[in-house]
Amino acid sequence: MRALQIAAAGMAAQQTRVEVTSNNLANMSTTGYNARKAEFADLHYQQVARPGSINATDGTVLPTGIQLGLGVRPTAVSMILQQGTSAQSGGDLDVAIEGRGYLEVALPNGAAAYTRDGGLKRTGDGLVVTSDGFPIVPNITVPEDATALYINPQGEVFATFNDRVGDEQLGQLTLAGFANPKGLEAIGSNLFVESAASGPAAVGTPGENGLGTLRQGYLEESSVDPVKEVTDLIAAQRGYELNSKVITAADQMLGATVQIR
Repeated sequence: MRALQIAAAGMAAQQTRVEVTSNNLANMSTTGYNARKAEFADLHYQQVARPGSINATDGTVLPTGIQLGLGVRPTAVSMILQQGTSAQSGGDLDVAIEGRGYLEVALPNGAAAYTRDGGLKRTGDGLVVTSDGFPIVPNITVPEDATALYINPQGEVFATFNDRVGDEQLGQLTLAGFANPKGLEAIGSNLFVESAASGPAAVGTPGENGLGTLRQGYLEESSVDPVKEVTDLIAAQRGYELNSKVITAADQMLGATVQIR
């Protein structure tokens, strides 16, 4: 029976929805994480009688026809681009991005990746890197005799030294913007790489050309709303149960058909 395949497609769709929700809840404490949303579309319809076709019996036009749906399919799992709360961390290399944009990092293979995780660190040589050790682009090195660091909203990095008068600029943090940030490809570790869907990176100074600004000593928290996610989880569970009941009903109907003598 067709109902068995349709209900099975519905169960698979609700399973996908549960997996997306579980990933959101798992990352509710991940710095700079944007929640994801599963999106679905109905499958192709079987046209038993097309709308607008001529009724063969009396020549009238069918106003609606007969179109039988064949189930559902996932179309996308997209990011919900929403600014997370800026939480004070106190780290001198912690920066929260307020607005559009991503920090650019260099992967070991030389490719560029992008992140909103501003929890930066420094290596033994003073190089500014991410928590996974990937260097920030452009490279910034903090001398070991620097006594304090200051990062202004435009991304300029300054250091204070005991033996020098005034602050010394160490470098400039930049941000990368994309025409379609939802098209970025997630590779894990809070990193994204550009794709044909996202378009190329447009790198600029924070606060210019629509890019956000930086706030030192803060980190952007995850934008996941636990209440909404739990509500979606309950709805997905009920949808899964309803589709399973359709399978049970279709099986009983098929069993009754088989028993007819």
